[in-house]
Amino acid sequence: MQKDKIVVGLDIGSTKICAVVARRDEQNKERIEILGVGKAISEGVTRGVVINIDKTVEAITQAVREASRMSGIDIRIVNVGIAGQHIKSMRQKGSITRHSTEDEISGEDVMRLVNDMYKTPTEAGTQILHVMPQDFIVDNEAGIIEPIGMSGVKLEANFHIITAQTTALNNINRCVKKAGLEIQEMILEPIASSLSVLTREEREEGVALVDIGGGTTDVAIFHDGIIRHTAVIPFGGQIITSDIKHGCMLMENQAELLKVRFGKAIAEQASDRDVVSIPGLRNRSSKEISLRNLAHIIEARMTEIIEDVHKEIIRSNFYNTLSQGIVLTGGGALLDGIKELFELHTGLPVRIGHPTEYLTKNNVELVKQPIFATAIGLVMAGFRALDDRDLFHNVQQTNTNVIKTDTKNPKTQKKESPFGGFFSKILDRTKSLLTDDLDEKDDY
Repeated sequence: MQKDKIVVGLDIGSTKICAVVARRDEQNKERIEILGVGKAISEGVTRGVVINIDKTVEAITQAVREASRMSGIDIRIVNVGIAGQHIKSMRQKGSITRHSTEDEISGEDVMRLVNDMYKTPTEAGTQILHVMPQDFIVDNEAGIIEPIGMSGVKLEANFHIITAQTTALNNINRCVKKAGLEIQEMILEPIASSLSVLTREEREEGVALVDIGGGTTDVAIFHDGIIRHTAVIPFGGQIITSDIKHGCMLMENQAELLKVRFGKAIAEQASDRDVVSIPGLRNRSSKEISLRNLAHIIEARMTEIIEDVHKEIIRSNFYNTLSQGIVLTGGGALLDGIKELFELHTGLPVRIGHPTEYLTKNNVELVKQPIFATAIGLVMAGFRALDDRDLFHNVQQTNTNVIKTDTKNPKTQKKESPFGGFFSKILDRTKSLLTDDLDEKDDY
């Protein structure tokens, strides 16, 4: 699949598992063409964490089989998203001391600093998932975004570090392997979603991505093209369904269907005269549900989720820099009135993010809904990783030739080496793939 430039994204969510197969458009390399899509109901995952290995493996197999049949591709390697309440983030400062001020700071120096941060001690039972530079400091000169090419002895940086529970990662790995697949990349789901629904301008000017899934609501805040804050709120569409189930005394599938077809996020928008009749079981009489009462249940829980999102945005200290407001995606973004409710409680402009920004027009209808944002973002992250690996291979070949043609002037070799450009791109990838650099059942 790497050779043919075909990438598969696997979104293991709390209500659905989705596989998307794609390749690059031949005319426009920035766009991708969807070859196949597969979905399965997720019964083995709760709030982003695998709780039943066998059921999760079965759902992964079903989704991948469907995507493989539609695309005609034998799927073996996938890019997987990771989410859940166990995801934590922290800010950390790191530094290295260089041996000489005569040589310029190189990409190797930057990567050595970044790699050192992966050794940062974390809580017991957790491990580092992503390390993302915020800004650099060269010999006490702060606020530097691109240090490569500068002179200096001490190179420092402020980092945003994301950690995950080791057992949660191991269980996802185990499920994917049992399904006969291999993981190429494992990426935080809101970062993946940002690749498919955010524009470059939004990342630069300041925006909060809010991905409302079935089990969790993920928040990622961007400014100056860099991810500044991440958070996971342990509530999503499933908790709303549960509230309806208990508030209206219904079965869970009835509550889900009621939410999807008739639910509104703002109670005032629902008529107090409209009612829905729910058939009873075993000759029991049907039950009538007021759509206004239904909306009150949804609005109460949705308001609680929005308030938690608002607190995270304020806690990030970037509230006043979000000129592009909030972009909503995930299945929860399909709820009628959700945009207006977010604007009412946060005071920020809001738009619904559809993962169509970088798709060809051939088959957008297949995946245009926000529930596919993570899976498509995982595909895009996979293509960026392939680009980096291809570039690394080409650089290795070129660098070998440079060394052979000039062995008398090592300093000149270092300055002319294409490794500087390569690692500059890797740094850009750290600000895009990891910054620039996780439900239909009809659900959210």
